[in-house]
Amino acid sequence: MQNESPIDYGTAEMQKLQTALRRLERHDWWLWWAAILVMLMLTLAVVSLSLPALVEHPESFFQFHLEQAVRGLVALVLLFNLYTIYQQVLIRRLRTQIAGQMEMMSNLRLRANEYHKLAMIDPLTGLYNRRFAEQRLHAEVDRSRRYGHPIAVLLIDLNDFKQINDTHGHVAGDLVLKEFAGRLAKSIRVSDLAVRMGGDEFMVLLPECPSDQVPSLLGRIGNVEVNYRNSRIPVTFCSGFAGFEPSETTEQLMDRADQALYARKRSGKGNSPQITVNHAS
Repeated sequence: MQNESPIDYGTAEMQKLQTALRRLERHDWWLWWAAILVMLMLTLAVVSLSLPALVEHPESFFQFHLEQAVRGLVALVLLFNLYTIYQQVLIRRLRTQIAGQMEMMSNLRLRANEYHKLAMIDPLTGLYNRRFAEQRLHAEVDRSRRYGHPIAVLLIDLNDFKQINDTHGHVAGDLVLKEFAGRLAKSIRVSDLAVRMGGDEFMVLLPECPSDQVPSLLGRIGNVEVNYRNSRIPVTFCSGFAGFEPSETTEQLMDRADQALYARKRSGKGNSPQITVNHAS
C-alpha cells in the first residue's frame, strides 16, 4: 500500500472540516425550527389545559387559570430560548474555529503543492527528475499491462560533456544542459515525459508509442550547438531505446534501454545533424 501524500492528507482534512461545518449549519436550522415547534406545542398545551377550566368556571378563568397558564408558557419559552441562545453561541464559536482551520489547511495545501512540485522538478533544466520518472514509469507499465498499450523508453547521454565543462567551465555546461532540455521538451508530445536523470543523462517516457516510432522523435531533437562567449560548443548525444514487453519488469525495461544506449556508444554511431542555438556572450 502506498503512503498517503501530504496533499492527499490535506484534501481529506479539508473534506472533514467542510462536513463538520455543514453539520453545524444543519444543527443551526434545527434549533430555530425546534424553537418554533416548541412554542406552538406549548401554546397548544396551554389552550388544551385551559379549556376545561373555561367551561366549568368561566367567571374565574381569566382571573386565575389564564394567568397561571401564561406564566408557565412564558417560563418555558424563556428557558428554551436561553438554551437556544447558548447553542447558537457554541455554534458560532465552532464555526469560527472551523473557518480558521479551513483557511489554515488551504494555505498548507497550497504550500504542500509547491513543495511537492519542487521535489519532482529538476531545478536546473525544469524537466522532471528521476524520482518522478520512476513513479510515472511504474504507473504507465501497470496501465500497459491492463490495456495493452505500447510503451517506449528513450535514454539519452550527451557526448563529451565532461570535456565541455573542463574546457568552457561549469556555467557553459549548465547552459548546454538547459538548451538541450529545452529542445527535448519542445520535441516530444504532450503525453510524453521528458526527464533529467542526473548529470548529462536524460530520459523520455513515451506512452502509447511503439518503439519503431522513436527514431522520428530523435530526428526532431537534432543536436545542439551553443554559442557561449564567442565560442561555438557543439553538443551531440547518443541514445538507446526499448519497447515494453508484458513479461518484463520496469527494471528490465530500463536495463534493455540502457544496454541499447551503451551499445550505440561503443559503436561510435552519431545521431542527428547539429542545430545551432545562439546565446548572448
